[in-house]
Amino acid sequence: MAEKIAAYRFERLDQTLSQLNREDCAIIAGGTDVMVLHKSGRGVPLKIPKPIVFIDHLSELKQIYQNQKDLHIGACCTYSELLEHPLIPRPLKKAIQTIAAPAIRNRGTLGGNICNASPAGDTLPLLYVYNAKLLLRSINGDRIARISDFIQGPRRIQRFHNEIVAEIILPSVLEEDSQVVFEKVGNRNADAIAKVSFAGYIKISKDRIDEIRLAFGAVGPTMVRSHDIEKLLVGKTIPLANADIATIVAAFEKIIRPIDDQRSTAAYRKTVALNLLRYFLSLKHDQTNSLS
Repeated sequence: MAEKIAAYRFERLDQTLSQLNREDCAIIAGGTDVMVLHKSGRGVPLKIPKPIVFIDHLSELKQIYQNQKDLHIGACCTYSELLEHPLIPRPLKKAIQTIAAPAIRNRGTLGGNICNASPAGDTLPLLYVYNAKLLLRSINGDRIARISDFIQGPRRIQRFHNEIVAEIILPSVLEEDSQVVFEKVGNRNADAIAKVSFAGYIKISKDRIDEIRLAFGAVGPTMVRSHDIEKLLVGKTIPLANADIATIVAAFEKIIRPIDDQRSTAAYRKTVALNLLRYFLSLKHDQTNSLS
């Protein structure tokens, strides 16, 4: 007889947090990654080694609202809900449209995509260039963590066992004077894990770059981003000179370290990642705006 596992589904977030404080539990929102991770053979029950806490129904984790220029997204909002919400930026919706099939998008959540911490996470490059912050909640109160600090490696996150990721905060994302581009390369346009993904953010004033952010997915253990390389472009005039583009591409070539796996080769990933970077840096201001 299969061993029974305790499972909890509380009506309120405070009850959930109290249970997490008492016991180290596996948290399930949409379950689209957790169920695959722990699946056994056909007809065999899941083998999850911890008690389970379900959180996908909690209204406190499903709010989307604007606070000044910051966008707050509840961690348990499903991809389908994000696609329908008017406050969600177009580039993030574009990324979501490349995630799996509608059935998965109806279950999968933004918080789950973050906590799964996959190097190929579809929304992660965008969240990195949006400088996303995570609001983590426990019975001890709230704390804020940068997404780049929270994700520490494949399936490794900086979350204490009594915490829940409650919100994703996108600072100043509702400003109108910045442009964002997202590209994903896979076997198909959707329902495929990324071989390479790229997000670029650029803010321009009088044809000069005020700020630029560049992030790559599936080419390292976490998203690849370099503040030092980005600073080299601040103050440069758009369109960029070929020499400036070559300098940036060469700098990223040194820190992009993909691997060979069943989906692709390291050489292919690096080539495509650098081509996506080169294309983004070659865009003019009006071209970038048309892709936002």
